[in-house]
Amino acid sequence: MGRPRVIVTRRWPAAVEEALAARFDTRLNADDHPFTGEEMAEALRSADALCPTVTDSLGANLFRPGMRVRIVGNYGVGYNHIDVAAARRQGIVVTNTPGVLTDCTADLAMTLILMCARRAGEGERELRAGEWTGWRPSHMVGSRVTGKTLGIVGMGRIGQATARRARHGFGMRIACYSRSPVPRAVLDELQAKQVSELDELAAHVDFLSLHCPVTPQTHHLIDARRLALMRRTAYLINGSRGPLVDEQALADALASGRLAGAGLDVYEREPEVCDVLPGLDNVVLLPHMGSSTAETRDAMGMRVVENLDRFFAGEEPPDICV
Repeated sequence: MGRPRVIVTRRWPAAVEEALAARFDTRLNADDHPFTGEEMAEALRSADALCPTVTDSLGANLFRPGMRVRIVGNYGVGYNHIDVAAARRQGIVVTNTPGVLTDCTADLAMTLILMCARRAGEGERELRAGEWTGWRPSHMVGSRVTGKTLGIVGMGRIGQATARRARHGFGMRIACYSRSPVPRAVLDELQAKQVSELDELAAHVDFLSLHCPVTPQTHHLIDARRLALMRRTAYLINGSRGPLVDEQALADALASGRLAGAGLDVYEREPEVCDVLPGLDNVVLLPHMGSSTAETRDAMGMRVVENLDRFFAGEEPPDICV
């Protein structure tokens, strides 16, 4: 029997592509174009394993009887773009890459907090445009970060890592909202308070940072009503998943001055961005780069390789999505 056929939907780090090619009959996407729906369907029909990324959509309509694919090895921790239940009904295993991107994603959350509070993006744009006229006491006055209150929505690995950076690095006060009780040891370490209602958290923090997955229950978790609960001096940070936020409602709040600012690394309809946001100075916009370090992107790919190795060896992969 030949080696399992693996189709990779986008270009991955060279070391990971080499590892895949050494183990499997690997088909790479040489020109790195986004797969069409038909290309995705053909890959499911012709491969033993499909390796998509968070920008690929694998809805229920793609998972049909008689497909060849047996495992979907997702490159990324989030998997809301894959209908896992539909895949499971066809006997297909779906895996992801948890853990390996925790630190760099938490680093980026702090980057967004600092950039928003200190108006770093706005200041750089002014300087690059040749409009800076020199130091003056009233110029680019932002907000302190040290000692402010950070609200974390979702206290999983990344939420906790962000909270640790904020508490131990900047002396921020930590409050959190999470669907499960946060271990007492974690709360004690961070001197944090867990609240039972998201509305309460939104109304009382200086920065609200999102670290939860997208589900039917969390879609537009931050909508116009919740944005109205936030302080006018507060900032919204989203480095998790775009659909957690009603992007138009956020744009309206920022444009009206109802909210001091926002820092976004993810968007509701990527790669499209609400057309109001790029024209606003009080929002930092990054191109979905939370995991974008060489070390992390390599580690994510090698986690996929490990899942495939284990699966094709007849073992249970370590990162099955449920």
